[in-house]
Amino acid sequence: MYAVVKTGGKQYRVQKGEELNIERLPEEVGGEVIFSEVLLIGNGESTTVGRPMVEGASVKAKVIRQDRERKIIVFKHMRRAGVRKKRGHRQSYTRVRITEITT
Repeated sequence: MYAVVKTGGKQYRVQKGEELNIERLPEEVGGEVIFSEVLLIGNGESTTVGRPMVEGASVKAKVIRQDRERKIIVFKHMRRAGVRKKRGHRQSYTRVRITEITT
């Protein structure tokens, strides 16, 4: 069984036991998160598509870790002007493990 969940402005296809990185959530490590915005649920032979959400469906997940991604370098320059800017960015994320999909 799988589901498509919406969180942090993005959509994720999830299955039970799967781990994924999502946008930062304010939950503590070891806490439980419930995603109520379920867009689709499928189990192999049938698929339920929500309009826009599937009624009564939810996905439970356990927070494993709060962390930050690798640093990316943002380098901007204007040619022939001697203008250069070098900045870095590290995106925060929450690592979760999907524990249950309910319909």
